[in-house]
Amino acid sequence: MWRKTVELQNPYNWEQVLQRLAMDPLHAVDIEKSEIKVPLIVNETEIVVSVQSTGTLAAPAFVITSEGPEEDIIQRISTIFGWQQDMERIHSHFLQTNLRPIFKTFAYTPIVLEFNYFDCLVRCIIHQQLNLKFAFTLTERFVHTYGKQIDGVWFYPTPAVVAKITVEELRALQFSQRKAEYMIHLAQHIVSGHLHLDDLGAMSDEEVMKTLLPLRGIGPWTVQNFLMFALGRPNMFPKADIGLQRAVQQLLGLSQKPDDHMLEELKQQWEPYGSYASLYLWRSIE
Repeated sequence: MWRKTVELQNPYNWEQVLQRLAMDPLHAVDIEKSEIKVPLIVNETEIVVSVQSTGTLAAPAFVITSEGPEEDIIQRISTIFGWQQDMERIHSHFLQTNLRPIFKTFAYTPIVLEFNYFDCLVRCIIHQQLNLKFAFTLTERFVHTYGKQIDGVWFYPTPAVVAKITVEELRALQFSQRKAEYMIHLAQHIVSGHLHLDDLGAMSDEEVMKTLLPLRGIGPWTVQNFLMFALGRPNMFPKADIGLQRAVQQLLGLSQKPDDHMLEELKQQWEPYGSYASLYLWRSIE
């Protein structure tokens, strides 16, 4: 077991990070201790990593505790929590836009990535066209049934496990027929070697789109969410997302939801940080 302290050079809102992650019952968040335990798979080994804040918003510092390859784990944790991002630059950018009010409210909140690429796609498929509360419930039911718990931390089932599940088993958990088929098809595609998730990180946004869109159950919304929350691409704004439309309507005091033309104009105003606009808009209505 090793412990390492990491200090950041820019403001960072860990409190907002934990509050948002705590919405998902699968996350091992301890608000009082200002800590989360992260399930990582490193070199095909499941490892639990503790990340605890010991600093402040203005002077962020974190203690990472784990076993396994220290350098690899610190790099993964830094990427997941966006510690390399210049939050001051992003914050200043949006203070000059019509998103100023929510960027003041949720100042210096980073984009936190999913802990695993496959987990991200699974969550996206489950969350499609469901309200947030039931989406979390269904995901929790799925992971508790087929995943693994280590030191009180839940790991999602691997593609190899999901590929062997039957549609009838998922239907019993209250999956729709199509959603069950989508999940199993995705896992089988990975297990058969037709899809290599680790290759996606080196691809352009367009290449990722071309790779994932042919898969059943994966449309533009899912790919955009994967680009944002798995690969950390900074300028994604999924205009078709109902939550984003509702947040824009609320923030700008519109009588009805904004149309595609208006959303495109807004997206251009918020570039090159559309992903942060998306996150803060979602945060404003959560």
